[in-house]
Amino acid sequence: MKSVRDLLAEKGDFIWSVTPGATVFETLQLMAEKEIGAVLVVSGGKTLGIFTERHYAREVILKGKASKDTPVSEVMETQVVYVKPDQTIEDCMALMTDKRVRHLPVLDDGHVRGLLSIGDVVKATISEKQFMIEQLENYIATG
Repeated sequence: MKSVRDLLAEKGDFIWSVTPGATVFETLQLMAEKEIGAVLVVSGGKTLGIFTERHYAREVILKGKASKDTPVSEVMETQVVYVKPDQTIEDCMALMTDKRVRHLPVLDDGHVRGLLSIGDVVKATISEKQFMIEQLENYIATG
């Protein structure tokens, strides 16, 4: 089973972030420009929370807030669910399902090392299953 470390090595470990004072609008602009669904909210090197498209929909739009006037710190999730590099992709999928989150920061020695999306996890799972199928087909064909 592939580990989070393996997946980050393939995907890359770059993390997009904003400061707590950034407006929701500025944050959405960054997310659109980078084609991402979540950003970490960071201050002084410390992760304070995560902001996702879901937060925008539920905490800004549905509550009638103005995205150009609302700081991201007002609507971000502060109870961030993390994974560690030695955990498996299967662990990530279980955690995402259980906690109903679509993004998992990777925490190593107190530092965020990357950010995984549900798409990253599903892609890795499909790739792993496809490899297993090919191996089994080869075994059957040569056996």
